[in-house]
Amino acid sequence: MSVNVLHDEVVLLDEHARPVGTAPRATVHGLDTPLHLAFSCHVVRPDGMVLLTRRALAKASWPGVWTNSFCGHPRPGEDPADAVRRRGRDELGIELEDLALMLPDFRYRAVDAHGVVENEVCPVWFATTTSTPVPAEDEVMDLRWVTTQDMGRAVRAAPWAFSPWLVEQVDALAELDEPPLDARA
Repeated sequence: MSVNVLHDEVVLLDEHARPVGTAPRATVHGLDTPLHLAFSCHVVRPDGMVLLTRRALAKASWPGVWTNSFCGHPRPGEDPADAVRRRGRDELGIELEDLALMLPDFRYRAVDAHGVVENEVCPVWFATTTSTPVPAEDEVMDLRWVTTQDMGRAVRAAPWAFSPWLVEQVDALAELDEPPLDARA
């Protein structure tokens, strides 16, 4: 159910995170990735368990690593919360509720083992769901519901097994005064 990346546009940003144009998503992620707008979402069930996903082996960057529930790119002019909901449906087949923007200014740059660069202003959202995930095979090869404590322990013990953005997000989320949604423990 994934979107055809040849026709999907991303918002390009200047160094001050201001929009400066658009580009086809298929042309953006490479060895010299321009700064662009993205988002990350952590999905939490009503019992407080958070969803981790393992990126499909076909992914261009960080194939096979564990990461947050899902990521994506808002389209030009798209409301950020609508983009998160759209991507939750596209990638995991779930409906999201109670969206909360937890890290509005999260930004990172990372280079994977193949030289592919991620260079994103990537606001971090939390959302709840009662849906059962049905992941798109070209996006997600595995998933697990875990406690936030177990996620934090695993990321600290083996950061190489996780996406670099998740590793940074775990640290940033731990510093918040108000824990995200039902992930309070």
